[in-house]
Formats: sequence, C-alpha cells, structure tokens
Amino acid sequence: MSAEERQSTWDIGEDTDGGSAPATSALPVQDTVPPNSMPPSGAPQTGVLSGDRVAAKALEARLLGGERKLRRREVAAGAGVSLLSARKLWRALGFPNFGDEDVAFTERDQAALSTIVELVRAGKLTEEAAISVTRAIGQMTDRMVVWQVEALVEDMVAQQGVSDPVARKMLVNELPALIDSMEEILVYSWRRQLNAGVQRLALRAEAGLQASEEGRDGDEDDSPLPLARAVGFADLVSYTSLSRRMNEKTLAQLVQRFENKCAEIISVGGGRLVKTVGDEVLYIAETPAAGAEISLALARAFTEDEILPEARVSMVWGRILSRLGDIYGPTVNLAARLTALAQPGTVLVDATTASALAQDDRFVLVPQKSENVRGFGEIHPVMLARGRGKGLVVD
Repeated sequence: MSAEERQSTWDIGEDTDGGSAPATSALPVQDTVPPNSMPPSGAPQTGVLSGDRVAAKALEARLLGGERKLRRREVAAGAGVSLLSARKLWRALGFPNFGDEDVAFTERDQAALSTIVELVRAGKLTEEAAISVTRAIGQMTDRMVVWQVEALVEDMVAQQGVSDPVARKMLVNELPALIDSMEEILVYSWRRQLNAGVQRLALRAEAGLQASEEGRDGDEDDSPLPLARAVGFADLVSYTSLSRRMNEKTLAQLVQRFENKCAEIISVGGGRLVKTVGDEVLYIAETPAAGAEISLALARAFTEDEILPEARVSMVWGRILSRLGDIYGPTVNLAARLTALAQPGTVLVDATTASALAQDDRFVLVPQKSENVRGFGEIHPVMLARGRGKGLVVD
C-alpha cells in the first residue's frame, strides 16, 4: 500500500498547515533540550555541554531510543497520516507543540505513531477510541512519572541529607540504573490490572443480572447509567486547619500516609481507588457488602491512627457512568453530600443502600434524622456500623 493510499485510509482531518514534508536527511540535533520540549525557534544553542547536560542528553537518547533526527512532518509522512492527524494524537499523549523546523522526534516516535494509526486502519479501534485510549495512556503515565520523580527526590533528601534542588540534579545520574526495572514493573502491573478488569467482566457475564446488582435505577437494560457500583468517599476531618499549621515536609508526609493507607485498604477490600483530591478519596466496589467493608475499615483505620485525624466516610449503592478514568452520576453526588453529614469516625449510607445491606449480619444499620440535601431533597441517612465478624484485615 502506498503512502497516499495509507493516508486516505485514516486521516482525522485535513492537513491545514500546508506544504509537504521535507526529505529526511542528516539533520542537526538540538544540544540542550529537555525530554519533552524544544527551545523556542531562533533560541541560541550552546556548543559546549556541562556535565549535567551531558548526563541528561545521554539519558534522553536512551529513553527516546536515539537522538532526535526527525521533524514533525517527516514523522507524519512516515506514518502515512496528515500532520493534523498526527498532532491530534500527540496532543492526546500530552506532547507540547513543535514547529516545522524543530528537530524533535526519533524513529521510535514514528514507530509509535504508526502503531496507533494501524490499529484504526485494521479496524481494531475507531478514530475516536484511538484518541481516547491514547489520551488515557498519556495522562496516566504523566501523573505516574511526576509521582515517581517526587518519591525518588524525597527519598534522596531524607537518606542523603541533600537539598531538594541538589537531589533533582543527582537523580539524572541515578535514573539509568532504575529505568529497566521500572519499565518492567510498569508493564507487569498493566497486564495484571487489565487481567483483573477482564475477570470482572467475565464474572459479571457469567453471573448475569443478579438482584443485588440492579442498583437504584433498574437493571443494565433499562438504566440510563450502565454500571452498578458501591461509591464511597472518605474525607479527613480538620485537614484545612491542620495544613495551615504544618510545614511543607510534614504536610507531604501526612498526605502520603493518608493516600497509602486508603490505597491499601481499598485494594485489600477488592475495590478501586478512583482518585484522591487533597484530603478526600473516592473509591468504588463491585457489591454493596464490599463497599461497606471498605468504608468501615477506612473509618476505623483513621480513628486508630496516631498521626492522621479521623475521617468522615459515606457509601452509596447505585448506578454510575465510568469515563476518562473517573466516575459520574447522581450516585457519586449523593455519596459526596453524605460525607459532609457524617460525624467524624463514622460511615453514613442512604436508605436504599441500607436496604441492600439489611439482611447481612456483618453490618448494623442505625437510622438517623432526615436531612434536606441540595439536589436531592429530603433523604434518610443511616449510620453503618460493624456487626458480626472482624471486617477487613490488612496484614
């Protein structure tokens, strides 16, 4: 298939920049560029590199699969798509804008672009799905890299007694010894997580629609939202006032302790941590009972913690929409409203969720006074407490 035929097979829009891709030749490589950016057009280039820049340049070549030798039009032409199509995919990955004359890409960049394009040409993904999947990869890996860098820097500051700026410079020299192992763990984790998702799908398909999974808005055939899930929030008490009295290091330790404890409990309970926002964590579980166990374990853990304050916790069983790695719908909003009504160290559910748990002697349900909640009118909160059994055990 010729390049022209390939381009006509998938083009997410016309190339509005005009012009044709210049022929690939021996192109000068920018000497002083960070891994995912280029200096402004016309910026002066230095001929001599410092030790730090030599190390950074060597690390870049290893991470990018070689030196930057290609301009954006050359990469797009090599993949057989218009420049506009390529730019849409690069934006989805989180790349900055590059000019026509920026030598910003390697052959690995072209191979990656071709891989995405071929998935659409082979009919395995639609154009919209390809961009969405690409954006998911870009956003998740960006957050992961920032998290990992901060964790490594923090550890170097603590263990080696250096300042934060010094640790960041030192990290450039430390990373080459870590790259292969971190990449291996990343791929391993992705495969395990994908398998877990597949198994959940298979179990649901095998079990069919069970009464406990119908949710408050009907079953999967007649509900406007597709997924029945337990949605929970845990919110640290007095976090704002505490954070004002803490220095940067102490606050970072508190936030990390909070996130680690939440992630551990939610994982052990078979749930999924959707996101953390400052002093609050949002999580989901497959059944009302699993959500209840996680919620009670979170409330107990923060009550017993020597450093962290207590938490207000809520859980609502209902239907949700899952998109872009987040969840949406009235169930999520109701759970958030209930969190604000909960007393420190307690878990609140709504009446519908309480009904789903009523026959389970692992839980005690204590009705509370009615409340008027914005967007929902009068609701009937129910306090969830431990009944039979020890609950989740995090070993």
